[in-house]
Amino acid sequence: MAGRELTSIRSPRVKAARRLAKRAFRRRERRFLAEGPQAVREALEIHGGLAELFTTAEAEGRHPELIAAAERAGAPVLRVSGEVMAELAQTVTPQGLLAVCEFVDVPLGTVLESSPRLVTVLAHVRDPGNAGTVLRTADAAGSESVVFTDASVDPYNGKCVRASAGSLFHLPVVVGPRFDDLIPGLKEAGLTVLAADGAGERTLDDAIDDGTLAKPAAWVFGNEAWGLPDEILRHVDDVIRVPIHGRAESLNLATAAAVCLYASARAQRG
Repeated sequence: MAGRELTSIRSPRVKAARRLAKRAFRRRERRFLAEGPQAVREALEIHGGLAELFTTAEAEGRHPELIAAAERAGAPVLRVSGEVMAELAQTVTPQGLLAVCEFVDVPLGTVLESSPRLVTVLAHVRDPGNAGTVLRTADAAGSESVVFTDASVDPYNGKCVRASAGSLFHLPVVVGPRFDDLIPGLKEAGLTVLAADGAGERTLDDAIDDGTLAKPAAWVFGNEAWGLPDEILRHVDDVIRVPIHGRAESLNLATAAAVCLYASARAQRG
């Protein structure tokens, strides 16, 4: 079990963990923070995924199995006071468990060499909560990877990690490729590149009816407010809009992603 309780935010271990709230330090250390028992449980499923675990005495009592699993995995378990946990956590009401995790992203080539049938691409997505929700949705729909282009939010942002609800640990994530460099690889892997955009001439119903969605596909989703720029739309194979049958102006990003990804998943499964 964890030893002496750390009560000062000036502790070197605490200071090192706090720095991971900033992207520059995450990139340098290739580590990030994940809060709560669900995130800890998922991190433990990856060999070497959990580097360090901070816990309060109360959380130790509530989750002894996670403490024991972390120790079996060889990760240091550090007990901290409630005040220190409040400084470490990025939520208003900390759950008493905070993991320092190793980056989980993989090279694009690793994804493409497995001949995926469904890939999700986030281009110019800036809101971490939306990005994390799309990541969770992609996981649920059976997407085999999520790609965050260089113009998108950091998937290791605390809000994104929380919104993914553990899905960040479930499927290969690719971070940082330029869109222009990404497209040729997707097409060479046999993927039809589909952009989800309200300006599309063809609807999702059209793409279902003509068999487009039955083919292996990479869906590209854009910025929450202004969608996908023309320089991206020019390079995709098809621009598809989700039909709006009621009076709503549009769908939010996560909802549109869910509709598109599930439509592809269903079509591919016959």
